[in-house]
Amino acid sequence: QVQLVESGGGLVQPGGSLRLSCAVSGFDLENGATGWFRQAPGKEREGVGCFSSNDGRTYYQDYARGRFTLSRDNAKKMVYLQMNSLKPEDTAVYFCATRNEGYGCAQPFMDYWGKGTLVNVTS
Repeated sequence: QVQLVESGGGLVQPGGSLRLSCAVSGFDLENGATGWFRQAPGKEREGVGCFSSNDGRTYYQDYARGRFTLSRDNAKKMVYLQMNSLKPEDTAVYFCATRNEGYGCAQPFMDYWGKGTLVNVTS
């Protein structure tokens, strides 16, 4: 049984940093793709970043590029999202998700999702 559990969310001031963690069990992180997504209040869920095992590359949405960094520790079965220079508009529930095979992290093709962790950026 595959399980993803996010942690590390919380309250942070604008300009601050947070590192989110996603503990993965029952899934080999060297397969498929792993991504972070977020859903702000009243908005649809959107992608943040994606690591695709097929080409070994990490992709970011424009708003995340340069501020957010996705990383993995395959041995520990952990996925991380380092977020710097946070803005109030980054306030959202952040989810990690995986897919068994294929390219990219299009939401309809993600096989497993965590329940999310809340990030609140406010002064």
